[in-house]
Amino acid sequence: MAEDFKRDRYSELIRKFEAHLSDKESHYFDSEAFEEIINYYLTQGKLNEALHASGLSIDQFPFSAELMLLRAQLLSDMHKSNEALNLLEDLLRIQPNDPEVLCIRGNVHLDLEQYDSAIVDFEQALILSSEPDEINYNIGIAYQSKGDYKAAVDYYKNSINTNLHHENALYELAFCLEALGELETSLSYYQKFIDEDPYSEFAWYNLGIVLSKLGRFKEGIDAYEYAIAIDDDFSSAHFNMANALMSLERYTEAIDAYKRTIKKEGTSSESYYCIAEAYEKLEQYELAIRYFRKSAKIDPFYGEAWFGIGYCLSMQEKYHEAIHFINKALKFSIENAEYWLALAISEFKVGNLVSAQDAFEEASQLDPTNAEIWLEWSWIYYEQGNYHRATELVLNGIEECAEDSNLYYRITAYLITDGKYKQAFNFLENALVLDFENHTVLFEFFPKLETQKALFRIIDQYRKKNSK
Repeated sequence: MAEDFKRDRYSELIRKFEAHLSDKESHYFDSEAFEEIINYYLTQGKLNEALHASGLSIDQFPFSAELMLLRAQLLSDMHKSNEALNLLEDLLRIQPNDPEVLCIRGNVHLDLEQYDSAIVDFEQALILSSEPDEINYNIGIAYQSKGDYKAAVDYYKNSINTNLHHENALYELAFCLEALGELETSLSYYQKFIDEDPYSEFAWYNLGIVLSKLGRFKEGIDAYEYAIAIDDDFSSAHFNMANALMSLERYTEAIDAYKRTIKKEGTSSESYYCIAEAYEKLEQYELAIRYFRKSAKIDPFYGEAWFGIGYCLSMQEKYHEAIHFINKALKFSIENAEYWLALAISEFKVGNLVSAQDAFEEASQLDPTNAEIWLEWSWIYYEQGNYHRATELVLNGIEECAEDSNLYYRITAYLITDGKYKQAFNFLENALVLDFENHTVLFEFFPKLETQKALFRIIDQYRKKNSK
């Protein structure tokens, strides 16, 4: 009943306010009513309406610290930084020792990349505030943003020492320690929380994150399982355990863990995307497409989901359909070389050679160190019998990726096919030096047994010569 009354009161208040704005009715709103109106629009995600209401509230109550603070926070959230700073300066004249005002100003300075100014504001707020965990976290963010990871680590640790449940501080701490190469040595820091409280799900969860970042996925999974045993509704633990299972290529178990995450916290585009990715790894492309579609339905701007659909369709050799979805993904990520490469291959498969060439060109400009681009692009010319152009493209690839043996083996194959044996064997020697075991890729180009035997004799001579 109380909730119904509150909802009805809000509805009537907003009706009166909007009727007042349209000059249909005339009403007076006190400062508390304005706060309720602004907060209502904020909860509805109507930022412009909230901003308009807050402007009217300041016109009517120019010295209300509460309304000024609300407008300043709104301006900050909308990245109207200069307006926010001007209003905060006025507010600090009224309330010079208000930690909340100082924190908002600190966040505005962060938004403007004025990190030293942000740190000054947060440090001042830290002296005055009763919530040191959040302010220490903000100082850590400021130091991290300016590249001072060591200082950031200290402040994140201060935040966590006050509040072990501060997930963002724990996550950023792990990031900074990883950047400093100190993640391994920090394990004892995370272990101490478990020693102090072995029934803390957050302590186990964060140990799991660190172990996963170190590539110790099995131990990480064990830690997540402890966290889940303590609190089965801990959705983040289910989700991160699923990520660790993916890293171990235990895709079916990962799917189950992602589905448990959805059961605990509801659907999300990210969870559906992860399930789709796992089905894709299992080569269950129809199921993968179904979940990529679910992901894109929740977030139509999720380019990776659209690309996932396109990729799975191409793996099913449904290239015309794949082109449509890959192009859709490119609208959200025009500089993604992986997308351009996938588009190029699909365009080639349907016979659109000009479009394929354009897409390969885009991919090579965006990521010239991706050897796969040069290999796939050159294959078009090789299939057409244009061995000279195919060889040229692989040479371009070698300039960009000098340590990739696949390029040397590929140019060897092209030159042999073109009858240029001397040049071919020079590249073959380089390929064998880079990765001897990879020489079997050559046999895919020459299915005739006598050619394979001849190549094997040359390769075996090289092996014997270099084993002495």
